[in-house]
Amino acid sequence: MEAIYLAIPLAPLFGAIAAGLFGKKIGRAGAHWVTILGVAVAFLLSVYVAYDVMGNGNSYNGTVYTWAVIADIRFEIGFMLDNLSTMMMLVVTFVSLMVHIYTIGYMHEDPGYQRFFSYISLFTFSMLMLVMSNNFLQLFFGWEAVGLVSYLLIGFWFKKDTAIYANMKAFLVNRVGDFGFLLGIAAVLLYCETLDYVQVFARIPQLSGANDFKVFEDTKWHIPTVIAILLFIGAMGKSAQVPLHVWLPDSMEGPTPISALIHAATMVTAGIFMVARMSPIFELSDTALNLILIIGATTAFFMGLIGIVQNDIKRVVAYSTLSQLGYMTVALGASAYSAGVFHLMTHAFFKALLFLAAGSVIIAMHHEQDIRKMGGLKKYMPITYWTSLIGSLALIGFPGFSGFFSKDLIIEAVHESHLWAAGYAYTLVLLGVFVTAFYSFRMFFLVFHGKERFDTHGHGHDDHGHHGHGDKPHESPWVVTVPLIALAIPSVFAGYLLDPMVVGSFFKNAIFVNDAAHGFDLGLKSWLSAHLAIEHMSAEYHGVMGFILHGLMAPPFWLAMAGLATAWFIYLKDDSLARWAYDKFRWLHTLLDRKYYLDDFNQNVFAKGSVSLGNGLWSFGERVMIDGFVVNGAAKAVGWFSGVMRHLQTGYLYHYAFSMVAGILLMLTWFLFF
Repeated sequence: MEAIYLAIPLAPLFGAIAAGLFGKKIGRAGAHWVTILGVAVAFLLSVYVAYDVMGNGNSYNGTVYTWAVIADIRFEIGFMLDNLSTMMMLVVTFVSLMVHIYTIGYMHEDPGYQRFFSYISLFTFSMLMLVMSNNFLQLFFGWEAVGLVSYLLIGFWFKKDTAIYANMKAFLVNRVGDFGFLLGIAAVLLYCETLDYVQVFARIPQLSGANDFKVFEDTKWHIPTVIAILLFIGAMGKSAQVPLHVWLPDSMEGPTPISALIHAATMVTAGIFMVARMSPIFELSDTALNLILIIGATTAFFMGLIGIVQNDIKRVVAYSTLSQLGYMTVALGASAYSAGVFHLMTHAFFKALLFLAAGSVIIAMHHEQDIRKMGGLKKYMPITYWTSLIGSLALIGFPGFSGFFSKDLIIEAVHESHLWAAGYAYTLVLLGVFVTAFYSFRMFFLVFHGKERFDTHGHGHDDHGHHGHGDKPHESPWVVTVPLIALAIPSVFAGYLLDPMVVGSFFKNAIFVNDAAHGFDLGLKSWLSAHLAIEHMSAEYHGVMGFILHGLMAPPFWLAMAGLATAWFIYLKDDSLARWAYDKFRWLHTLLDRKYYLDDFNQNVFAKGSVSLGNGLWSFGERVMIDGFVVNGAAKAVGWFSGVMRHLQTGYLYHYAFSMVAGILLMLTWFLFF
């Protein structure tokens, strides 16, 4: 079995190396076949391992090799395979396989075809190393590797200035999160003296009462709280939570398959997975959980609002991703880790579906991305239309679709939580349901319904060398539509795994809540009431149909229907309400359109501030202090002193005799009087 575990990440790596280093020799077809084969092998082996782990209960935790030993601390590469990691492996490999197939159709004209396949296959390897890790060293390797590949893919069209700015922005913002993440790992190593998950989780409860973390001399902080918050800062960067979210919308400059693979389904969920994996640490700190609730709820609602005013089809879906990541984060804060990971899984399917459907529309529109220049595409693109409808219904949480189960679970879990930030979080995630339904179906109606607003007479041309021919839109080729259909199936049915995955004991040995019934009892009974959201919901669970019937009477359903109906009325019946709102609340539209001025703040304060600081250090520090004072100043001082001394060397004997007599008199005066 160890050979199979090793083959899962190495198969995509082999494909990436073959396509990347030998792309010209094996050609375009060879590049896509070798990478698709690698990812397909990884997917099939993941299915086999998942059957062994989930079906037979054979978990695995072992070391592949030891990288370094320093004193008694071992730095190792190893795998931990339990229900959580195998579920992630299935999601990563399945979505990646669909994206690989889809890419054949989407990138077929691109000159960087082989390079693209190499990158996405390398990403799959990196993500698998991350989710399969059994220690913080390998976790950090996978964490940085997916960040590197993300950088390469966002700037894939490197001749576009906007793509280069976007990938540099993603790189810099993630460095902020990764700095916190690295400090968190360092704190784990400092206090637990190991990076192995199992050993860390065994030792961390002993620090639950320790307030020995010194930041300043007179301050001592709770050690698990500091570790949890530092690790979460890493998750904020990778999973794009406020205020480290600003890179994700700009990452849409990369090709659409990347938007689906990295920025919807897998990489951005790495932070969610990490916090769920670290649940034994986070459960020791209510402070950290409250912070997570606040950050997640703020992201879920306020990023969703920005999606309402976006007109680029990919950016609407990007802000939707930000909002949904906020929902997952809220679940983590409410100790409903299983609900958060469940939403991670369902969201991966329907959001990848929505991105790939958006790409299908972009192909049909000759790479036009403005939804105001579309309309009436339903009759031209029936497969894309119906799969988009499935994805949109799953996204808004329509009863029976996968998103309904996971999103309603999160909202109910937050409602059940007794943490002090839960009230704020519950209000925002509830309001976010209306917002999600409104922007989702605003886009859906503008793209597929109403009058046709596209030009069928001109010739389109975009920045990537793609040409439009002025013909009517038509359905995309099978390499595009087959992945859409394949992703639409779990977008409907994945939610029915609710029973074993959340209310059952599926994650019993992988996710630990501060509750003896779920296999983890820290002996801190006073905290239990705040952490039993899923426990209470499980007690009231009466089957899938009962859950659906309950959902039909709950506020989220009616808010979603209100959002859908509002979008239908404004964008298909009468847009006078939208014009009135724009006139009356233009300041709000401007605020949302400028993304709460956060980009301006980052640009003017951080970016220009850094440049100004650098210029100041150069002009004052380099020119005045170092060159002027230290280097040239020393030379000038020597020159001045030499000039003064030169006047004392006259060459006249009586001058020297006078100097000697004066010196002797001064010495006698000093000895006599002092």
